[in-house]
Amino acid sequence: MRLTRVYVDAELESGSIVELPRETAQHLAKVLRARSGDQIVLFNGDGREYAGAIDGVRGSRVSAAVGEGTNIDRESPLGITLIQCIPRGDRMDFIVQKATELGVRRIVPVLSQRSVVRLDAEQAESKATHWRAVVVNACEQCGRAKLPMLDAPAPLVNYLGGIATTQHRLVLEPDVEPSDMPAILSGHVEIAIGPEGGFAEDELEAFRLAGFVGVRLGPRILRTETAAIAALTWLQTRYGDMQTLV
Repeated sequence: MRLTRVYVDAELESGSIVELPRETAQHLAKVLRARSGDQIVLFNGDGREYAGAIDGVRGSRVSAAVGEGTNIDRESPLGITLIQCIPRGDRMDFIVQKATELGVRRIVPVLSQRSVVRLDAEQAESKATHWRAVVVNACEQCGRAKLPMLDAPAPLVNYLGGIATTQHRLVLEPDVEPSDMPAILSGHVEIAIGPEGGFAEDELEAFRLAGFVGVRLGPRILRTETAAIAALTWLQTRYGDMQTLV
């Protein structure tokens, strides 16, 4: 039986007792009917999993005893940074969730010229908090013991104006001519996905000036959320930890 994995944003030390996050505790107590002694797995993003057991259930509050920690390596050798224009509705939740499951190392939500979504500072902070919770839930489900980095939403120009940290920088362009991709040897790659209407021409020029190479994913136009999942799967299959599957 697969044990429930619980993320705790605190130091985990063998022999200690920790209070579980409120929403997690409510789910354990009210949905899973957790009882004292039930076995769980705890992690805090440091790359280890800790054997755990429910110590007490008091209404919607649940505490857990921390057991021995074990190093877990479920991270891809390919460090992918996903630069994702924020789509409307809850599709960004889907992208963040699936990107986490597919092993990205960093997610950068951006706003471009054609983005339908517009966020003020308060909304951006609220969205970032919400997406971090999506990351945590995805890590609990998929078995990752490290959380990917999640940047606060910001204009695309802010990102392109920064210092390049990787040698391999890719941007999806549906109309670009097919070309052979050079082997990605550095272990790090950035890939940018546009909004519903695609990147504007001056944005594509800015990408080129920043060292990005245009790539396409076949002859069809993909929705932004489909493009993100397809691109990540392609990268992991060709260069990452899904190579052994083909």
